[in-house]
Amino acid sequence: MWQMSPAEARATAAAMNEMFGTGPEMHRTEDHVLDASDGGSFRIRVHVPRESPTGVFVYLHGGGWVLQDIDGYDTLGRQLAEKSGCAVVLVDYRKAPEHPFPTAVEDSWTALTWAGEHLAELAGAQAPLYVGGDSAGGNLSAVMALRARENGGPAIAKQVLIYPVTDADFTRPSYGEEENQTLLTTEFMSWFWDQYVPDAEQRTHPDAAPFHAEDLSGLPPALVITAAHDVLRDEGEAYAAKLEEAGVEVHHRRWEGQLHGFFSMVNVLPASAEVMDFVVESIATDVRAELEEAGER
Repeated sequence: MWQMSPAEARATAAAMNEMFGTGPEMHRTEDHVLDASDGGSFRIRVHVPRESPTGVFVYLHGGGWVLQDIDGYDTLGRQLAEKSGCAVVLVDYRKAPEHPFPTAVEDSWTALTWAGEHLAELAGAQAPLYVGGDSAGGNLSAVMALRARENGGPAIAKQVLIYPVTDADFTRPSYGEEENQTLLTTEFMSWFWDQYVPDAEQRTHPDAAPFHAEDLSGLPPALVITAAHDVLRDEGEAYAAKLEEAGVEVHHRRWEGQLHGFFSMVNVLPASAEVMDFVVESIATDVRAELEEAGER
C-alpha cells in the first residue's frame, strides 16, 4: 500500500471494513459537524449506549493519519460503548496529506474540548472523561493528554494508548525484526510519516511524537497496549516506561502473537475481543473506585 497514492490506499483499506460487520444498537446515535480552528470543519459521531452512561470516551481512530474514518470504525465504537457503558465520541479528524500536521492534532483537540463542554448532557457533569485510540489514534490520544495538562483541562480520567505511534525513530529493534513486517511494514510507516509530517525536522515536535515531550509528569493514568509483532512495539513500550519514570500510573500489557492493527479487526480476530474486554475492565475498575470514594465521602 505504500506504493499507492493516498486515495488508492484509502480505497483498499475501506474495502476491508465489510469484514467487521455491524455493531450493537445504541440508545441513540448523533452526528455533529464541528468547526475547526483553521476555519474548516469535520465530523464526530456520538454513540450513547444507555439512558445514563457511566462516562464519555473520546476515541481517535488509527490509519496512519491518512486512512480510515468514523464509518470504518463504527462497529468498534458501538462495541466499546455497549461494553463500557460510556458514550463514545468517534472523531473524523481530517487526514494527511491534504491536511498535514498539525491538523489532526487540532481537530482532535477541538473534539476533546467539545466532549468536555458537553459532558453533563452526554453522561452527567461528574462523569469521567477518557481519551484513547489505536496506532495514529494512540499518538493523538497521548498528545491530547499532554495538551489537556498544559491547558488545565478538560480533566482526563485515563489515556488508553493501543500500539501508539510515539516517535519517528526507525532504528528501534522492532523495526528491524523480519517477523514484524506484516500489515504495517517499515516502508509503510515511513510512507505514513511522509504524508503526515513531510518536514522531517518537525517529527520530534511533541505534538507529532509525544516521546520527545520534555516533561511527562502530571499526566492522567495510562493503559498502554502493544503487539509483539509490530514495528511500533518498542516505541510504545519506551513511552510507557518514560511515563512511569515521570510518576504517571501506567498499566502496560504486550499482546503476544499479535500484529499491528489487530484491535481494530473486530468480529474477526479473537484477540481484538480480548483487548476490548481488557480496556472495558480497566474503565469498570475506575468507575467502581469512584463509586467507593463517593460513598466514603
